[in-house]
Amino acid sequence: MKKEFFTIAKLLKENSRVLDVGCGDGELMKYITENITENVRGLEISKANIQKCIAKGLTVIEGDAEKDLKQFPSSSYDFVILSQTLQAFLDPEKVMNELLRVGKKAVVSIPNFGHWKVRLNLLFKGTMPITKNLPNEWYNTPNLHMCTIKDFVNYCDKKKIKINCPNLNYVNFFSELGIFIIEK
Repeated sequence: MKKEFFTIAKLLKENSRVLDVGCGDGELMKYITENITENVRGLEISKANIQKCIAKGLTVIEGDAEKDLKQFPSSSYDFVILSQTLQAFLDPEKVMNELLRVGKKAVVSIPNFGHWKVRLNLLFKGTMPITKNLPNEWYNTPNLHMCTIKDFVNYCDKKKIKINCPNLNYVNFFSELGIFIIEK
């Protein structure tokens, strides 16, 4: 299991209601179900991943977050998780608004374009970086809106979204991923 998933799971409360948006093959959902709470649902666009979730005994809904989150009632989940998916949406701001409407809190993780390896790659090679968290070439990446941890924190501040990110410059430089709990 990805290290990121353990970090996300630690942010959740026991017996809470959780929606994993873009749940993929259900690896995180399965861990949460077995260790934190059984009240976990997934929203996934890929039919192949939906089948993998179902094979694991997980509850998953087929849907596109940009279009289908609006069908969920307001505050229907304690936590909504969006793991390394925000940058792939055409309208990430719309998705953020829906996450914060559907969930009392949202856990969002993003690949950090401000990480020192990314900066060095751009500086010395002059090309888009390829790292563990950014594994694709510029022409076949699903990422449409790359941002840094600092960009995300600034966005939250501008939109009056509560976020906790201590020592911003240190985190922005040394962290490959940003993992945040946000709320209105």
